[in-house]
Amino acid sequence: MSDAVTAAVATTGPGADPFALLGLPRGMDVDPHALDDAYRQLQAQVHPDRFADKSEAERRVAMQWAAAANEAYRTLKKPLPRAKHLIESAGVGLGEQDNTAMPADFLMQQMEWREQVAEARAHRDDKGLRHIEHDIRGAEGRLWPLLSERIAAADWPAAADAWRRLRFLEKLHDDIEDVRAALID
Repeated sequence: MSDAVTAAVATTGPGADPFALLGLPRGMDVDPHALDDAYRQLQAQVHPDRFADKSEAERRVAMQWAAAANEAYRTLKKPLPRAKHLIESAGVGLGEQDNTAMPADFLMQQMEWREQVAEARAHRDDKGLRHIEHDIRGAEGRLWPLLSERIAAADWPAAADAWRRLRFLEKLHDDIEDVRAALID
């Protein structure tokens, strides 16, 4: 068992910061192998099966730890939830539901892509969907470095803006996948 995981369990609680809980440095750059290893090691320590013969209270605590480990892993595994955690833990709200203010050019591009998705759906045009996805990946390729830079610089309002844009693009990807599923049916 790694010293980092042992220290995390000894010094944190189930509600701890996911980076602290898994003994990883805070930031956008997370080594996926180190994340997987830390998660497996933490689960090995706190998995409820290890506490099957313990008291009800100890089993309940083990369940809380295991749930916290799972949530920490989910948060850090993908860059968008990881960035969300970093931004929100800096005290900046993302306003996912109520802050949809975006620059006009970004909103116009979103509307254009959504119209193209609707047209591709109507014409059952998978090639058109692939073209839109290519364009979206280009936009994401410009936004990801910006998000990482803004987080590293602790420029939280700019990081939040980049995060919201990336979240819009993620939702557009989801919509395209829904159209694809409808085309298969």
